Amino acid sequence: MNTPGRIVLIRHGQTDWNLEERLQGATDVPLNDAGREQARAVARHLHAEARSWDVLVSSPLDRAVETARIIGETLGLELAATYDELVERSFGPHEGSRLGGLEGPARERILSAGEPAEAVARRGLTALRRIRDAHPGRSVLVVAHGSLIRLTVSELNGEAHPRIRNCEVVPVRTDALDAACLRDDVSESTAP
Repeated sequence: MNTPGRIVLIRHGQTDWNLEERLQGATDVPLNDAGREQARAVARHLHAEARSWDVLVSSPLDRAVETARIIGETLGLELAATYDELVERSFGPHEGSRLGGLEGPARERILSAGEPAEAVARRGLTALRRIRDAHPGRSVLVVAHGSLIRLTVSELNGEAHPRIRNCEVVPVRTDALDAACLRDDVSESTAP
């Protein structure tokens, strides 16, 4: 009998741009010391759960890779792979912009100029399917980014997921991946 695997998403630790409320997107910003401590704390939490983790993967951006490696040190896991589809939502020339204090139309103008939310969710779903298929029946930790996780999980669950904090752990309903695939196929064919 084929036992279902388990996938858990983890947002990377804090960066200086997170602290300064700057829009990071796909810009490769490193962790700061607080982010490294957050990664160590989530690793201790995962270790204390006394669950067995088989595989560790991440986005290729440095802040995700470093978070994954810190987690792996505690759990005795090597980073098995990075997936380009896990890169954060791109905001192009707006990356580095300060969002702190911006409200209403000014904030929305910057955010709406980014990669479309549907495209981000589609990338996230593609990555999760690839990860599930590459590691059937395994327990997989996936380190990625806040918007990518939020939009992907929102699509999987069929409802808006709240903002993801640094190093927050978000379990994935792997049984929903196939249903989301069907919704994704339908929305692709009917998209404007």
